[in-house]
Amino acid sequence: MSREVDVAIIGAGTAGLSALGQVRKRTDNFVIINDGPYGTTCARVGCMPSKMLIEAAEICHKRHLFEEMGLRLNGSVEVDGPAVLRRVRSLRDKLVKGVNRATDNLGDKNIPGRAKILSPDLIEVNGEQIRTKALIIATGSTPVVPVPWKNFGERIITSSTLFEMNDLPKSLAVVGLGAIGLEMAQAFSRLGVEVTGFDTLDTVGGISDPKVAQSAIEILRKEFAIHLESEVTLEEDGPERILVRSDDLEISVDKVLVAVGRKPNTEGLHMKNLGVPLNRMGIPEFNQHTMQVGELPVFIAGDVNTRMPILAEAADDGHIAGVNSIKDEIRSYCRRTCIGIVFTHPNIAAVGSKYTDLNMDDIVVGAMNYARGTRAMIALQNHGLLRLYAEKSTGKLIGAEMAIPDGEHIAHSISWAIQKGLTVFEMMELNFYHPVTEEGVRTALRAAVRKIEKRESGPEIPLCR
Repeated sequence: MSREVDVAIIGAGTAGLSALGQVRKRTDNFVIINDGPYGTTCARVGCMPSKMLIEAAEICHKRHLFEEMGLRLNGSVEVDGPAVLRRVRSLRDKLVKGVNRATDNLGDKNIPGRAKILSPDLIEVNGEQIRTKALIIATGSTPVVPVPWKNFGERIITSSTLFEMNDLPKSLAVVGLGAIGLEMAQAFSRLGVEVTGFDTLDTVGGISDPKVAQSAIEILRKEFAIHLESEVTLEEDGPERILVRSDDLEISVDKVLVAVGRKPNTEGLHMKNLGVPLNRMGIPEFNQHTMQVGELPVFIAGDVNTRMPILAEAADDGHIAGVNSIKDEIRSYCRRTCIGIVFTHPNIAAVGSKYTDLNMDDIVVGAMNYARGTRAMIALQNHGLLRLYAEKSTGKLIGAEMAIPDGEHIAHSISWAIQKGLTVFEMMELNFYHPVTEEGVRTALRAAVRKIEKRESGPEIPLCR
């Protein structure tokens, strides 16, 4: 059995569904193929359930601020672990159900199964061959777990399994303190779990600016133990526990959260049959502005392409791939200024160019220490550091890294300014209310302005022209 279609989409995650939205506007002759559970990584096991857990942890943690605020808590707060996790799963399931509406009524255009690429214009799924004018690969990614560690069974958890636990563990080791590991380490700690975090790097949360990293680490270490530049080994410690060893520590824990990275879902896909070179991850070279693989009628979108595993980027990847898969002429799209946010408290964020991307001889840095922030002090969150990067010769803003209160909102404002090509002088002309955390941005801007080679004279308040 075989059929011919205009577009075949492999993967029904964020990128695949975004592509589907564009394809459906232009043709009814398509298929979308999905192996495994439907619903995006974000809705099922990623950004949404993690934020539900973080929100519960934040509410629980705020009880520690009561006394300084002049409030008296009569009695004690008890964390009901099973109830916390049941609520997370309940809300998660509602979101997944909403996402799945995009594919629920597609009939035979929606094919559950694992696709195999036979050539750039021919795929096979469930024994059926499908000839396609354009192919979109959007198969996503999966958490990496070292093979020997899989022998520990349910004592090892990942972002794909942690929300299925029936109760919170009493003790947890978190191996890998990137975005996922760091968020979950703090959340579990705030819910009463004894947490110890490990990473082979000397930073956390993907921060590349050493001063921002130092600030974040100092703040987070007040809540749970952090061991950096540490290699970890795991050993049996009876039938229910794991012995975790690093260079300077040996601890026994109930569970280990492994958050050491993700790998593209390409197993069984036979990407080699595209007939183009593949990198060490098994991914072909592609154009990030068109999502096209070489000159082939093939497009690769979302986490599987390993470019930037962020939902907004995956959605944009899918949009571009969807449009170009059905257009006679390939369109090249400018990419938005990237934002990366870690939803710890304080928020960790990077916008535009990161510290390690820069030649510091050509850059000026404007900083704000939020220990002096008025609004942050009022909220008992007066800690953290913001660092802005601007071109020394022109004052054009090009990037920022931060670990500050309300960083998720500050990061957006800065990204919009970068995308619009604003200079630090032009940003200084914009309004800052009082007292708000955004005032810290103005402090950092003023620090940067003083270092610009071609300083513009004139008031911060723009003159009428």
